[in-house]
Amino acid sequence: MSFDGIFTHAMVDELRMGLKNGRVSKVQQPYKNEIILVMRANGKNHKLLLSAHPSYARIQLTEIPYENPSSPPNFCMVMRKHLEGAVLEDIQQVGNDRMIHFTFKSRDELGDIQNVMLIVELMGRHSNLFLVEQDTNRIIDTIKHVPVSQNTFRTMMPGSTYVNPPYQEKLNPFEVGPIKAMYTSENQEDFSLQQRIQTQYQGIGSETAKELAYRCEDQLNNLKPTLESFVNVIRQRKLEPTLTTFNKKLFFTPVPYLSLDGETEIYPTLSILLDQYYQVKAEKDRVQQQASDLIHIVQVELQRNVKKMKKLEKTMRETELADDYRLRGEILTAYLHELYKGQKEVTLPNFYDDDQPLKINLNPRSTPSQNAQKYFSKYQKLKNAIIFVTEQIRLTKEEIDYLDSVSTQLELATPKDVAEIKEELVQQGYLRKKYKKNQKKQKKQKASSPDKYISSDGDTILVGKNNLQNDLLTMKTAKKSDIWLHTKNIPGSHVIIQNNNPSEQTISEAANIAAYFSKSQLSASVPVDVVEVKKIKKPNGAKPGFVIYEGQQTVFVTPDKDLVKKLKE
Repeated sequence: MSFDGIFTHAMVDELRMGLKNGRVSKVQQPYKNEIILVMRANGKNHKLLLSAHPSYARIQLTEIPYENPSSPPNFCMVMRKHLEGAVLEDIQQVGNDRMIHFTFKSRDELGDIQNVMLIVELMGRHSNLFLVEQDTNRIIDTIKHVPVSQNTFRTMMPGSTYVNPPYQEKLNPFEVGPIKAMYTSENQEDFSLQQRIQTQYQGIGSETAKELAYRCEDQLNNLKPTLESFVNVIRQRKLEPTLTTFNKKLFFTPVPYLSLDGETEIYPTLSILLDQYYQVKAEKDRVQQQASDLIHIVQVELQRNVKKMKKLEKTMRETELADDYRLRGEILTAYLHELYKGQKEVTLPNFYDDDQPLKINLNPRSTPSQNAQKYFSKYQKLKNAIIFVTEQIRLTKEEIDYLDSVSTQLELATPKDVAEIKEELVQQGYLRKKYKKNQKKQKKQKASSPDKYISSDGDTILVGKNNLQNDLLTMKTAKKSDIWLHTKNIPGSHVIIQNNNPSEQTISEAANIAAYFSKSQLSASVPVDVVEVKKIKKPNGAKPGFVIYEGQQTVFVTPDKDLVKKLKE
């Protein structure tokens, strides 16, 4: 579901009800294309998210805890200068388009009243946020600078005059009026009713047009009453914010859409609905963007080590011939007096197998003694190879297990985890640290705090989200009497219960968290090892996150996303 004009209309009403006359207390810019205004309104603090993300452009109130950069971007600084302390006077949608004007009143450095507008344009990859002087329409700043060379219709740069996007001659569905003759236009004669609705009405996205056509039973004569009934529900705020799973895809709508025949969930507000829809989707997208290079590097290294392991296993199978070479050398040595130079092969009794005849190939250019020595040499070479290959297999397996764990962590990571995983890969030599000119070498980054959960019994459960956190949590933070959990032979997080005698309920909940933050997140009946921290050891020189243990018990759980979320809250 796109954030179309109908959804925008409903969201503007929701924001106006909750935020009008509210005061801006903070301005934050957690990501390149997104701003959060922390506002005090109706006796509560609200976080207003304004996003110009090319895929997830939207406006909403949010409860998602976004991480802020250590130094704010320039646009954020400009916004703080003009909006901190400002009062929100009104929110207006332009027609039924995805353009929203937030009007603020504030005072400048001299104490004079100034009126500024924050204009949000939700237009896919062309989405943008503008801070504009209301009286002069001068752009103070914009989150995306677009010079005239890239857009000849209007300049979107500080100091230029704000110009509305090109106007489209379409009807506002909230001012229905008479239905035009949709079937008379020659260039539309092959269009479906859904396409004609989108062509004639402003701000109606494909899913909403499909819904209206469905409710009309694809009959033009039914369109006017159907459209009037539909927009009246939106206008009168008789909303049922709905998340629908249909054809393995998620759709968010202001009311249940009959054309989406799937499993539905109803939420109390549009903003809560969007938090539910975007939290996982947008977070994964950001991780993919921020960690794409890391994911590629880890996958390349992982594939290289898997190929190496196959070669080592092939070599190990070949070493099984070592004893056969030794046996042939000993038999040749025992019968040297019967052999002569120039023979290509010989059949001799195998005194290790009841004198059964054994055919042995020979080099005719070598003496019998030299042929025997060559078999002993091959035996010795393979025997030495067994020691080397065994060690290489062990090291390669450790490398594969480690890279597999990092790959899993990147799949489960939030944007704040990516920086630590990158630092870990630098420390392990998979990445080279980049330094800018005149930049001093920085100290190794310390691991951030692990995630915290509270069990139903009130016990604290700590979860490491990357190997730096895992090592710190298990080897430094946890007490020896605490309980440690990890998926059995499956890459995942280290989990600590801060209690030396937790209940079965707490162990089950902690095991569920361990299974959820593992490679088997989507599996059923996941084995999770449970053991006291004092029985955990980290071998010298082991990779980050790698430990050994004994004396564990194993429980089986099926990861439950709702349970994990509940324990987090």
